[in-house]
Amino acid sequence: MPGQVVCCAQTCLRTSSTSLIAIPPSRPRPTPSRLMAAAAADGTVAAAGATQQSSRALPRVLSIQSHVVSGYVGNKCAVFPLQLLGFDVDPVNSVQFSNHTGFPTWNGDIMSGEELWRLVEGLEANGLCRQYTHLLTGYIGSLSVLQTIVRVAEKLRQCNPDLVYVCDPVMGDDGRLYVRPEMPAAFRDLLVPLASVLTPNQLETEQLTGRSIGSEADALAACAALHVRGPHTVVITSSALPGWEDHVTLLASTTLPQKGGAPRRLRMRVPRVHAYFTGTGDLFTALLLGWMHRHPGDLKSALEAAVGGLQAVLRDTVAACGDAAAAKERTAEVCAARELRLVQNQAALAAPQRLYAAEPIDMPAGTGLPP
Repeated sequence: MPGQVVCCAQTCLRTSSTSLIAIPPSRPRPTPSRLMAAAAADGTVAAAGATQQSSRALPRVLSIQSHVVSGYVGNKCAVFPLQLLGFDVDPVNSVQFSNHTGFPTWNGDIMSGEELWRLVEGLEANGLCRQYTHLLTGYIGSLSVLQTIVRVAEKLRQCNPDLVYVCDPVMGDDGRLYVRPEMPAAFRDLLVPLASVLTPNQLETEQLTGRSIGSEADALAACAALHVRGPHTVVITSSALPGWEDHVTLLASTTLPQKGGAPRRLRMRVPRVHAYFTGTGDLFTALLLGWMHRHPGDLKSALEAAVGGLQAVLRDTVAACGDAAAAKERTAEVCAARELRLVQNQAALAAPQRLYAAEPIDMPAGTGLPP
């Protein structure tokens, strides 16, 4: 949860992490009972998945992110949605604040790398490290914690070589960094090589690769450079590309074979809606983790489900907070009104409507990526 946590969601999917996608035009929303019934029919409800997995342990996530007492960012945006999708989630709160830092004031404490490692040592002493199938990290406030996360990832991989590490490299947005100067290089050199899935926004992608992104081809070339460094899947969660200024563009690339030989490069475009929220990137990355696990070898379905769940939350939050959605002032009242409505939209998170499709990208020459 960065210092300037509120980013123009202009329909941004990401604020306290990275910008993602925009919210779609308002549409009639099915009732929770209908959504849950539909989900049960096609097997997407977490409870159904849990029943099918009754003979084996549920997937388990160690989620190292920020935490707030009031509101929804960081782990408050990740734990509940992942539980809805059938995951056990063990949260580690890298910071613990009264509320997110978009409010006029906040209080709380920041975890040190040493404190994080003590927790991991306690897990290891009881044989608990081997239970994790996934590691999820979001905003990291200090180099000490980042360096310790490297040790955590290595430790968990010793226990489970198949561990999936989903890294949201939260550093900045809208052309401005809000982390300490040493953090971009540390993300690039220490965490990117360990990550399985990476979810940077355009600015963060440029920081991690040293490449300027002015076109879709540039973005795909940056994805190729990141693949070489480690992650098999890269999702650039928001891009401002020429000719599409009225849309937010999400670009995804994977080196993993896709079912039926489906394309490995995808784009999603959503019309911009000017609104301000926090926690949207944290929510998207958690949903992406969940749906990628549900749809192995099918990045298209995972993206569409993650975006659909996020859009449902954003639509309802916009409707509930009224004029506060686009208000420029950041009073406590405005910030409180903008908090994401996760609990009210749990049915839609479990069984999202897919209002926008992920489109295959024709591969330009020179990207170095397979078709």
